[in-house]
Amino acid sequence: MNGNNSNIFQMAAPCLLGLEGLAAGELRRMDAQHVTAENGRVFFEGDGSMLARANLNCRYAERIGIVMGRFEAVSFDELFEKTKALPWERWISKSDAFPVKGSSLNSRLHSVPDCQKIIKKAIVERLKAKYALNWFEETGALHRIQFLLMKDQVLLMIDTSGAGLHKRGYRPNGAVAPIKETLAAAMADIAFVRRDSHVIDPCCGSGTILIESAMKALNVAPGLRRSFAAEQWRQVSPDVWRSERERAKELINRDAQFSACGYDIDENVIELARRNAYQAGMSRRITFEKRDIADFTPDGERGVVVCNPPYGERLLTQEEARAIYQTMGKRFERRDGWSYAIITPEEEFEHFFGRKCDKQRKLYNGMLQCRLYLFFK
Repeated sequence: MNGNNSNIFQMAAPCLLGLEGLAAGELRRMDAQHVTAENGRVFFEGDGSMLARANLNCRYAERIGIVMGRFEAVSFDELFEKTKALPWERWISKSDAFPVKGSSLNSRLHSVPDCQKIIKKAIVERLKAKYALNWFEETGALHRIQFLLMKDQVLLMIDTSGAGLHKRGYRPNGAVAPIKETLAAAMADIAFVRRDSHVIDPCCGSGTILIESAMKALNVAPGLRRSFAAEQWRQVSPDVWRSERERAKELINRDAQFSACGYDIDENVIELARRNAYQAGMSRRITFEKRDIADFTPDGERGVVVCNPPYGERLLTQEEARAIYQTMGKRFERRDGWSYAIITPEEEFEHFFGRKCDKQRKLYNGMLQCRLYLFFK
């Protein structure tokens, strides 16, 4: 690309299962082209500005990758030749680092270490021919190659993000069993958090759900406080990154009337949540108190309760978790202007909560299948 930002190329945004629709929607709102969602990822097209914009603004994607190729491979020879045929020199210069990592699911080429070696060798051979070199120092900018083999179909990407996009930069140390930032952002969206919402998390832990709710309400780009691998690349000008950061800052809803409060029974966890909110620039919008969920009452004319209560597989025994669900059912009263969104893997949650939800959504907290139960009527 030689620093030219006008070239259009395909990118992919891997995401947690269940978040594909949200990720696709936000990319369309960013003016990404040809957006298509598949299981666990969204494909789209754009130029260098879109690459920077997606990294800075995606709330639900785990990372942004440049799609180098998609093809079938049932032998290592086929994997080698099809990988070698791709234009790696377009992105990787003579001195750049290009480690290879990936996974294989339900494929004949099931050995991940062997696939890594074959893909690495194929790229090296391609670059040797293009640059007339026999040795690559790999001391320059990082271009991590990622591969996924699924049912013999190969996806090859170059990662542009570096650290996963869920690492916003405000939570260096989470509390015990924290929820992923991308999932917390999705919960806020599904729970209809808006710029004037009052959000409560009565078991807030490290404050992630409240911070993500505040960032969404104020339209603060989640990547504003961090850096990305592609910022070191020659193909996308530093001016592009500066321009996209300025664009993101201009879109912040500084006059939003959003407020939030979080409760937890552990004073140390509350202090951690306060620090995280401060690091995120949201400490003026969110207050935290030491309080038991049994003391919760829906005070005020309106409120959106969003929470990730402890459950048997995480912090408590199953019996203790179910006792909390029963308490929640009693304290989370039906009231005009109030809604509740609760994520849990407990299949009998509605039974212990004491009433049927108005809507539910299947989501994954890591590899754990959960449901987000919504009560708003």
